[in-house]
Amino acid sequence: MTHSLKRFCLAGLLLVGISSHGFAQDADKINIVTTAVPFLRISPDARAGGMGDMGVSTSADINSQFYNVAKYPFAKTNSGVGLTYTPWLKDLGLSDVFLASLAGYYKLDEQQAISASLRYFSLGNIQFTDALGNDLNQGRPREFGLDLGYSRKLSDKLSLGVALRYIYSNLAGNAPGANAYKAGNTVAGDVGIYYNGANEEGQGWNIGAAFSNLGGKIGYTSDATQKNFIPANLGVGVGHTWVTNEVHKISLNAELNKLLVPAPPGQDASQEDFDKYNSDGVVSGWMKSFSNNAMSYAAGAEYVYNDQFALRAGYYADTRSMGKRSYFTMGVGINYNIFGLNFSYLLPSGNGVNRNPLSNTLRFSLLFNLGADAEETGSTNKIAF
Repeated sequence: MTHSLKRFCLAGLLLVGISSHGFAQDADKINIVTTAVPFLRISPDARAGGMGDMGVSTSADINSQFYNVAKYPFAKTNSGVGLTYTPWLKDLGLSDVFLASLAGYYKLDEQQAISASLRYFSLGNIQFTDALGNDLNQGRPREFGLDLGYSRKLSDKLSLGVALRYIYSNLAGNAPGANAYKAGNTVAGDVGIYYNGANEEGQGWNIGAAFSNLGGKIGYTSDATQKNFIPANLGVGVGHTWVTNEVHKISLNAELNKLLVPAPPGQDASQEDFDKYNSDGVVSGWMKSFSNNAMSYAAGAEYVYNDQFALRAGYYADTRSMGKRSYFTMGVGINYNIFGLNFSYLLPSGNGVNRNPLSNTLRFSLLFNLGADAEETGSTNKIAF
């Protein structure tokens, strides 16, 4: 069992994109801020994936639930549904690890909307072994998050949204001797605000801010002192769109995210330090998180022609406390009638042990824009991405 746990811990580090080289070199200088259920930090749709994994301040779309639920009242259609599939860590030769997501919304009227989403993360088949490395049985760790949201305009240009999330994580359900372990679950919430300063043609400023994953700790044993923080986050972003001849749209966006999780004690810390860290409450953890620099930055651009074709590019970087990752992304989008397809690609970076394990990551999104208003879009073939 020991060997399997070590492999599983390594998979967890790779999940959040920490290179083994950077971690080994800096472990004696900094503390990597890690959390349970890190799949909640993965951008689950291809539009955001093509723009540097950002979505707090971009224009409203079907997958707004994952970034800023407050955007939905400004959606161009009355309702929509989107499905995304992301093979994960393919560059490491893993073929059965993936993230799948489903999101949808419905506008009750011009002022308010309801929404829901599901994120399902499969870590593939895990071969459990004993202390001598002998094969035992196999397990299939999996996690998911289920959301319900409500958003409402506060004025013609400002909206507020809230979402409630149920989180489930089963990492060792079929492991030998797993009686001491159990599936973890907890509840969290999001709160977002969004300013849409664009005119009728879509030109103008967008500003957004969102608290996400504000909720209780999650544990995998009956020991209440061994619960882990979930990835609470504060994101802020700003963007501007320029429109030319009503058919050419160029948007530039920038975003900053702060992970609201305290740094764990260092390698030389005492057991008392770790006990104190584990006993920290959720709100106390949020406050203490501002003493570390666990932050990420993103910049993205999007060009849309006639609301039917889109080209996207982006850049993402984070600080040492989050693994010091950096990469470029690109993406394309196509819309016809009520259907839409988005693709994104994470460009390879680094070489050898410094190679980004997320290199060559692909995302595929299928969108269904329903209840389109032809007078708003000018044509039933012009649907917002």
